[in-house]
Amino acid sequence: MTGFVGTESPVDERIAQLDPEGARDVTEHLHSQGWTDGLPAVAATDDIVAGFLAETDRDPDDVVGRHPQLEREVTVRDVAVNAVMAGCLPEHLPLVLASWDALSSERAALGGGWQSTSGPGPLLIVNGPIRQRLGIASAGGALGPGFRANLSVPRAIGLTVRNGFGIRPRELEQATLGVPGRWNLCIGENEEESPWEPLSVELGHAPGDDVVSATLVRGFELVDNRSFTSAEDVLGDLVDTVQRSGALIGPHSPAGLLLNPEHARLFASAGMSKQDVREWITTRAGKTERELAAVGKGLNGRGDRTFEPDHFHRTIAGSAVGQFPIVVAGSSNAAMSLVFRVLGAWSGRAFPVR
Repeated sequence: MTGFVGTESPVDERIAQLDPEGARDVTEHLHSQGWTDGLPAVAATDDIVAGFLAETDRDPDDVVGRHPQLEREVTVRDVAVNAVMAGCLPEHLPLVLASWDALSSERAALGGGWQSTSGPGPLLIVNGPIRQRLGIASAGGALGPGFRANLSVPRAIGLTVRNGFGIRPRELEQATLGVPGRWNLCIGENEEESPWEPLSVELGHAPGDDVVSATLVRGFELVDNRSFTSAEDVLGDLVDTVQRSGALIGPHSPAGLLLNPEHARLFASAGMSKQDVREWITTRAGKTERELAAVGKGLNGRGDRTFEPDHFHRTIAGSAVGQFPIVVAGSSNAAMSLVFRVLGAWSGRAFPVR
């Protein structure tokens, strides 16, 4: 072997001595054991796992994730093994572990969320200088391909759910369709282009702290509004998206917002804080009982309460940061934002990466 396929550059001596057929055999073995998610995985040898564990002062036998209903637990060592398989680097392990801390505070993740018919995925939101140290994308294309940490860290969560909890598609997992990109939803907040304080500060951490927040999400909806003439134009568009009836499975539909920097600056230039935007949207987003009944989602007959046809049901239960988180992310090359749908209720907590 004298070079990589498609290049003319020679490989170095160590790579030239590798056994491609042996590597393929390892990949096929991991697939045959049911340990992967359909993509190739890295073999987690004892030496490689030890190198990962050297990046944390946590005891390898400490429990970091639980599934009470299945009576199953995963340890720091289990997480390290799956982080290797997911393609993480050793320095990614503290973030993976902190993500498990965050997920372990989520009611949905401790209940049936991993097995839900919605097929939700964990959305990880990272704040602090660790974004630069680990190369976590927060600007253009941050939810797309091309950024190792953004993809491998949440994939490590997915492989741990699969191999540690034993939750596999069409077995313990019962997703009807599932969420596209279920195990690659990680993004840094674009603190540098945001006109406001980051989510981590809103949640009580000091500026510059390395923290991660996590929740289970059911999907994303694009808000493409580049022809606005005022902040109210975009706010109205966001309300229209947030109150969409299709996302409702009960009286409320928890959600959050990944806000493009251009939209964020528009609101800030109008004198609005994050909380002002949150309150503007959550107090207006909703539908009347008549509108819900027209799409088969009326609330009359559910429980003991009845409602007049013009009764207004708010889509979001309240306007606290934990009820409707707003994260500035993406680039400023086009005014597009995303509404994400939360499974259950978010705890509104962030956890330090240590």
